[in-house]
Amino acid sequence: MFSKKVVIDVDDTEKVCTFAVPKKWVNVNINYMYAIVDIAGQQFKVEKNKAIFVHRLDSEEGSAIEFNKVLLIDNDGQINIGVPIIEGAAISAKVISHVKGDKVRVFKKKRRKGYQKLSGHRQQFSQIMVEDIRF
Repeated sequence: MFSKKVVIDVDDTEKVCTFAVPKKWVNVNINYMYAIVDIAGQQFKVEKNKAIFVHRLDSEEGSAIEFNKVLLIDNDGQINIGVPIIEGAAISAKVISHVKGDKVRVFKKKRRKGYQKLSGHRQQFSQIMVEDIRF
């Protein structure tokens, strides 16, 4: 067990409380940084050197792209929240590949009418690698 000090601000007075927490709860990552970014109308949590799948982008494989709609940045406990976005913040990434998702089958039927229709769909995705988070 480790002890963790937490500063609580109650009624303009700071109180320091110490809690005993299991070792696995202690954050061992040094300079842990993540951001919430808007990519093609969807929000994603991104970290440096992590790959994510997003809806198909118009960039070629291997090309560098940059996202400017950063909504939140957490830099090792210091949280910056945008209103609605953080000015000057950007996420630089690289397109790794373009892939198709699993097939989704859509089956329509009206009972006692002899109507049946089967169709399928495969969503196209782009896999990107986050290279840097700047703010």
